[in-house]
Amino acid sequence: MFSPNQPVPFTADDYRARMTRAAESAAAAGLAGVLVAPGPDLVHLTGYQPTAITERLTILVLTAGQDPVLVVPTLEAADAEKAVGAPALTLRDWTDGKDPYAVTAPLLDAKGRFGISDNAWAMHLLGLQQLLPGTSYASLTEVLPMLRAVKDSHELDRLAAAGAAADATYEEILKVRFAGRRETDVAADLARLLTESGHSQVDFTVVGSGPNGANPHHEAGDRTIERGDMVVLDFGGLKHGYGSDTSRTVHVGEPTPEEQRVHDIVREAQEAGCKAVRPGVACQEIDRAARAVITEFGYGERFIHRTGHGIGVTTHEPPYMIEGEELPLVPGMCFSVEPGIYLPGRFGVRIEDIVTVTEDGGRRLNATARELAIVE
Repeated sequence: MFSPNQPVPFTADDYRARMTRAAESAAAAGLAGVLVAPGPDLVHLTGYQPTAITERLTILVLTAGQDPVLVVPTLEAADAEKAVGAPALTLRDWTDGKDPYAVTAPLLDAKGRFGISDNAWAMHLLGLQQLLPGTSYASLTEVLPMLRAVKDSHELDRLAAAGAAADATYEEILKVRFAGRRETDVAADLARLLTESGHSQVDFTVVGSGPNGANPHHEAGDRTIERGDMVVLDFGGLKHGYGSDTSRTVHVGEPTPEEQRVHDIVREAQEAGCKAVRPGVACQEIDRAARAVITEFGYGERFIHRTGHGIGVTTHEPPYMIEGEELPLVPGMCFSVEPGIYLPGRFGVRIEDIVTVTEDGGRRLNATARELAIVE
């Protein structure tokens, strides 16, 4: 049913360029370097993902002007050597019974300030601090929010493929029956369709029917969907290692004039947010553009979340389209534009596309119809 397009593989040179850029960005931010623990940052920078994240220390050390070093447990070194990015770094292993922090400490400036992965274990950070009390640390989201924000052409291709697969999923879900079925039944259909579209990982399948749609992150439950329900659908996951995330709101049978009006307002707000995307514009301006429309129609207090979030090797990452975020948009950034209106006890509406910043504007990576679809 779906075309299994294969992306251009990343190379060791791609990972070398990413690590060099990260180290140089750290230096420009006044940091002595970057410490990267297992997780999305490590996958993005090296292509390496340990089969299991345990208490044993694995850490990538990036310092401007020096070769990258990946400290790994000896029993995992063979797997690390197989990573595509391995030729672009030096592996330094340590064996059980030895002090991994003593292996890592000589790689660090004893008085330096380092950016460290948000998901690094506290025991590892404390272990380094004990050996190097003159060092200090800050989360990468705080000091290097752009680390994964700007995508190269091959990353954009993967995000586009993920978006197209999510679109195909939406087109198929419109064909299933909603009335008389539980939210969990439709959610299971979404998960199956995402997998059939080539997703290796399904991250979420929000199905919020009737009053449940007024909760933006409602988890599909046992509520039976009825005729007359507005139903918020929000779903996505990873395909070829990159994320999809799209929302559409459908109606079971014909909507009331009020329901149609609220949907039209959200659609207009989402259009305004997408049209505001262009290089140099602050992230908060995307939020302001979408929010202004909803506020103009009197529903400002019912738009209760930010307008968007970045997407890449995870479905939520910087940058964020929110008031107060003055980070300027740069070509290659990818993020959601997803305004909504939520009426407690009644219904909700959300429309979401992933948008990438181009040289002169923005381009949606989702192309399905944004009009209110009628389902049975």
